[in-house]
Parts: sequence; C-alpha cells; structure tokens
Amino acid sequence: MKVFDDLTSWHATRSALQGTVGFVPTMGALHDGHASLLRQSKEMDDITVLSIYVNPTQFNNPVDLARYPATLAEDLAIAEGLGVDCLILPTYEQIYPDGFRYQISENELSLELCGANRPGHFTGVLTVVMKLLNIVRPQRAYFGKKDYQQFLLVKDMCQAFFLDVDIVGCETVRECDGLAMSSRNKLLTPRARRQARKLHEALGSEGCDATVAAQLNDLGFEVDYVTSRFARRFGAIVVDCGDHRVRLIDNVEMA
Repeated sequence: MKVFDDLTSWHATRSALQGTVGFVPTMGALHDGHASLLRQSKEMDDITVLSIYVNPTQFNNPVDLARYPATLAEDLAIAEGLGVDCLILPTYEQIYPDGFRYQISENELSLELCGANRPGHFTGVLTVVMKLLNIVRPQRAYFGKKDYQQFLLVKDMCQAFFLDVDIVGCETVRECDGLAMSSRNKLLTPRARRQARKLHEALGSEGCDATVAAQLNDLGFEVDYVTSRFARRFGAIVVDCGDHRVRLIDNVEMA
C-alpha cells in the first residue's frame, strides 16, 4: 500500500495508474462498514484508493469535532490488510487552500433530516467530496446507505455537475444486535452501547413516525427526528454518555 500525505506526489502517481479506480472517502476510525465498501471496490475496480480526512467544515459543533475518534495506526493496518492500493492523508491546507472560500451548497434535501439542526453540515460534506473526487478522479466511489441522505446528495451533486463518476450505494453493515456500524460507536459507554441498539429496533417497528419517536423518547433518548421518506424510515437520536453525548443515525427500508 502506498501512503500519500503530499498531494503533489499523489497527482504524479494518479497520472500513471492504469485501469479503473475505485474510491472510498472516510474520516478514519475504520470499522467493518468501511471494510465492506473497500471490499466492493476491490471486487469491481483495478485500483482501490482510500482517503482519511476528518473534515472540519462539516462539523457545526466544535466539541463534536474535537471528540471525533482518531485511530490512524489501526486504520493503516486495516487498510493494508484489506489490500488498499493507495491511501491519501491530506491536510486542511491541501484540501482548502482557499480557506473554504468556495463552497458547494444544495437548497432542498440538505435542509431536511440531518440538515435541519446541523447548519452548514452538508455544505461541508458536498464541498469536501467534490474536492476529493477531483483529486482522485475515480470511475466509482462507494458510500454506505447508513448515511442515506448523504448518499443521495452526493449522487445528485455528481449528476448536477456532470462528474464522470458512478456513486455506488452499499448496504448498511450492522453489529449482531442490529446497531448500525459507525465510527461514533467508539464514543459510547458500555451502558449507552446496550441502549443504542434500540434505535434500529424502533425504526423497524410498526406504527407511525410520531409513535416511534415517542417510543424512543420513553427509552431516554433525545430524539432529533423520525421521518419517513424515499420508502425508508430515518431516525436520529442523541445518547447520553454521562460526561458527553453521542449523536447516532440510522434508517430502515419500509415494507
């Protein structure tokens, strides 16, 4: 595996690559969900590229950014074990030489669900994804459907700006008790972790969105939203972990 923390070196390498390139953009703290995306790329593409970059422009809460798990040594071992060909580790200065002066914004879907109470979140997401796609120039990029709203926004952005890349949505990978795998799960206390699985159970239960939201409220969660769209039920909760809080999201297909 070749590791690049200098985009100049990466650009030289990218120009020499032969065959199709698959790309998985991440913020690190890799887990089996990320691994499933990388395996999909390994199956479909000649070259698999992974990026690890904790993007500050998508965090509306500085405390959340400071607490985001950093496990680079473990991530490198996981990536190499999965057969990643190239790993890109850019810096803020490399990604935002303009100081985030230029931004990609969307004014409909990005204002709902996770965007309703996280101002600027999806502007940061779309801007960094656009930049990374231009840097990597993949034929395919892989996104998990746990973040289904993000997947739709990225897919629509690429169509709107005529980017020659196929955005591939991959199914959510879950723990044995149903909890959707997420880097944020590392922040849960043991008690909160046991409680967190109930989000998936509630979203898959019968009843209207309001009933499910009330059920989650009764379980002690702070409910951001429970909303049905796109033949799916989406939910976001905040879990109390004592000295900190962790926001979790999930969605399930509706019968």
